[in-house]
Amino acid sequence: MLVDKPAGPTSHDVVQRVRRALGTRAAGHTGTLDPFATGLLIVLVGRATRLARFLEAQPKTYLATARLGVATDTDDRTGAPLGAPADTAGITGDLVREAIAGFQGDQRQRPPRYSARHVGGERSYRLARRGIAAELPESAVTVHRIDLVGYAPPELVFRATVSAGTYVRALARDFGERLGVGAHLTALRREAIGALRVEDAVAMDRVDATALRPALAVLGHLPTLELDESARVAVSHGRPLPAAAGATGDVALLHGGELVAVARAEDGWLRPAVVLGTP
Repeated sequence: MLVDKPAGPTSHDVVQRVRRALGTRAAGHTGTLDPFATGLLIVLVGRATRLARFLEAQPKTYLATARLGVATDTDDRTGAPLGAPADTAGITGDLVREAIAGFQGDQRQRPPRYSARHVGGERSYRLARRGIAAELPESAVTVHRIDLVGYAPPELVFRATVSAGTYVRALARDFGERLGVGAHLTALRREAIGALRVEDAVAMDRVDATALRPALAVLGHLPTLELDESARVAVSHGRPLPAAAGATGDVALLHGGELVAVARAEDGWLRPAVVLGTP
């Protein structure tokens, strides 16, 4: 199910709404959105919850707004300001555009102090709430594309397509640092996860069984293979199948157009990793 999360509820709140609407406990989301953020949240239901691993690595596209001149301890609008506001009068549109363009590509990113990253076995946001300044190691991330959408000082709007694990609020923070005036994220909307778009999502208050999609709908980035009946039975029992020469990576296995399993092609075999079909 694709849900357009409004500002306010947590991602878990959306999952709870789906569980109540469908009368099931078997539901979970892929890719957390902060409460103030809006946009696309994928909720997997039933046996499809086991497909989460195949979605986590998909690039995500966001429309974001950052305010220059003020840094916060959370890198977004929910945090406390770090020092007095800086003068942004000399920050022109050309300077902003140049700074943003410099973030495209592979890079190392320092996660926000208030994040779910583990430090010594504990979530960093829990340490931050207790006033413990933990040093988070930088992570390798990729900004596939980033564009300035608009600049009305002191706010700028940008759109970014980023790899899994990239913090957009950390991008906003780093924009401000590069420009020498500080910055924090004030609005965030997730527009896409891979090929899945928020335009195809339902509003949170319209969540019901009619919004469910076939499990295959979230695996459009994977190659597919149609199985005959004997192969379907074999895969449903978890048995591997011969793979095409040179085949590698994950493959969605179908029977009659329905998803039976996702297999991993390696060493000449398709080995089922997640089986949804029954024998």
